Amino acid sequence: MAESMKGLKRTHYCGDLRLADEGKEVVVGGWVQKQRDKGTLIFVDLRDRTGIVQLTFDDRSDPAVHEKAAGLHSEYVVIAKGTVLKREAPNPDIPTGDVEIFVTELRVLSEAQTPPFHISGDNKVNDEIRLKYRYLDLRRKTLQDNLRIRHEIAKSTREYFYENGFLEIETPMMMKSTPEGARDYLVPSRVHNGKFYALPQSPQIYKQLLMIAGYDRYIQLARCFRDEDLRADRQPEFTQIDMEMSFVDIDDVLEIGEGFVKKVFQDVLHVDVPTPLPRMTYQEAMERFGSDKPDTRFGMEITDVSDLVKDSEFGVFQNAVENGGSARAIVAKNAASALTRKNIDKLVEYVRGIGAKGLAFVRWADETPSCSFSKFMKEGELEAILERLGCEKGDVALFVADKNSVTLPVLGALRLTVAKQLDIIPEGYNFLWITEFPFFEWDEEQKTWVAMHHPFTMPMDECLEYMETDPGRVRAKAYDLVLNGTELSSGSIRITDPVLQQKMFEALGLSKKEIEAKFGFLVDAYQYGAPPHGGMGIGLDRLAMIMTGAESLRDVVAFPKVQNASELMSECPSTVDEQQLRELGIQLIQTEE
Repeated sequence: MAESMKGLKRTHYCGDLRLADEGKEVVVGGWVQKQRDKGTLIFVDLRDRTGIVQLTFDDRSDPAVHEKAAGLHSEYVVIAKGTVLKREAPNPDIPTGDVEIFVTELRVLSEAQTPPFHISGDNKVNDEIRLKYRYLDLRRKTLQDNLRIRHEIAKSTREYFYENGFLEIETPMMMKSTPEGARDYLVPSRVHNGKFYALPQSPQIYKQLLMIAGYDRYIQLARCFRDEDLRADRQPEFTQIDMEMSFVDIDDVLEIGEGFVKKVFQDVLHVDVPTPLPRMTYQEAMERFGSDKPDTRFGMEITDVSDLVKDSEFGVFQNAVENGGSARAIVAKNAASALTRKNIDKLVEYVRGIGAKGLAFVRWADETPSCSFSKFMKEGELEAILERLGCEKGDVALFVADKNSVTLPVLGALRLTVAKQLDIIPEGYNFLWITEFPFFEWDEEQKTWVAMHHPFTMPMDECLEYMETDPGRVRAKAYDLVLNGTELSSGSIRITDPVLQQKMFEALGLSKKEIEAKFGFLVDAYQYGAPPHGGMGIGLDRLAMIMTGAESLRDVVAFPKVQNASELMSECPSTVDEQQLRELGIQLIQTEE
């Protein structure tokens, strides 16, 4: 039988005790991390969320207490009363290493089976095992530290927005299904048979309605849901720091965002983020880095050599330029020894796997550069290319030629891959605003222009005249905040003119009937006076992942899903009984696996 706490009340957390507490009588509770029985002398490392403290038992201990201590095993839950003493052999590796507790009373509150993996340390354990026993995995110091930091981020977030006049307002978790770019998670209604709620992909429509309602500054740590393929920085349910402001334009929103970043990093990591943060247009980011979320902590920028090769005899380069594309390259400095021919061959296969037809190269390991296309070069052409690139002995230049929609993103991805292989990405936090996104993008399959953002994004003022005549020239009042090559935040100034909003819906190919069905209540709201407004959503999970140095969102989420959107611990999603389905008017159809 487990013992009771009755008569004992915890006075201190394990990790809080220091030399200043010497001589105090204390009561601590926690999990047994380790027990070391040296006969008469027994040491127990007791752990709670704050850290570890050593409990001591010796020949002065009450025999019954000593016997209990001898029977302790890993992960037993105990509460102990005793006196804080100075340790004869301090442990500099833990904050409580100068003290120990000589235990006078010990109660075993819960015994434990041998866990499927060691809780202490970061032992290499299969992820599936960790996630199946997530409640044990969460006892590990690494995850506890991560979730504590996440908590501190959330606390600092609320403080910052409260201080700046924002009201925290909750929006519905069950809402109307509207097109937002990903598949909705649907919730069937028992009362309204045959109809469905949707879990919010974001509170986008509601926060705009709050601006129309006159709340001026809104903030919410909002739970969002998207039924899409998962990866290391994506979960089907996530938390968004969602904000919206009235009577603002781009600079106002970005200024608030920068203040937030500065406060959170100072509060949580004691890191000063210099502001204002740098800005770069979408076009510049793509031209220089091949990505709309570039990691600019290192160079290796993309260089256009189209004008130098358009008349060359190398058909790959020539044809790309003639067909309206380009030939471009990146240079890995001092990489000739690391990027062997075998390594380059692997890079060729890599770029083919992400859409390129191939990869040309110059590897300058010896006095004369080795060039995969040298036989097609006329006298002086290769030298001119190398000069343009700043490619010197010891360097490797990598070339892709195709239409720009292939060349730029392929080189952007290759740039990151090579930088990781060469281990040249420095530590630190590199923030960057990306602005002036294209309003439309060309859909090659449908042979038409489609909106790049949600349908409420405002075009830039100077681009309004091109909405119908030249969609490719239209840029949006949209902006992303990028941190170390990860999109941290996305936002825009919203359309408030009903006439312009109608044009936007038409540009999306929505009929009047579809507009009314999907957005009728919002369209109606705009008829009653809407202030200029804009905002953004900041990914709390991604922010926590970067600030903790975690490799995956799983390490900053208490109970994460795996790649197929299931949770291994509770084994959800799961089947439900026929009665529940009948009440909802749902009949299951068997599909082939």
